[in-house]
Amino acid sequence: MSEYDTLTSEEKVAAYQACSQVFDGLFKEMRELSKKKADATLSKGKVKILNRVLDDVRDVLAGEPEAKYLDPLDDEDLPQNSDAVLVMVQYESALQAFYGRYHKSYLSDFGHDVWLTEERMGSS
Repeated sequence: MSEYDTLTSEEKVAAYQACSQVFDGLFKEMRELSKKKADATLSKGKVKILNRVLDDVRDVLAGEPEAKYLDPLDDEDLPQNSDAVLVMVQYESALQAFYGRYHKSYLSDFGHDVWLTEERMGSS
């Protein structure tokens, strides 16, 4: 076992890196929409786009403590912009927790930044 309490996998890190950038872009756009029209209802198309990314984030965070708080947006009773932003804040917090748990900055043999993965730390 590794000296580190928690490790993730290289596969999860790659998935995190792929979906977190897309999520960040969508979240920024939703915040802007919410500032302009907080009570406007999202279209089914927007909910579908957002849920595709939120599904990927939930997959990355499966098994993490924060995962139990992550629900998709309701595509039947369409949410308002402000509701979508509130849901997305939960996802942002969960992504930040994942990053904080598994990404460390060290001046060591690893260089400056390192992901704490089973593969890198030699654990199986």
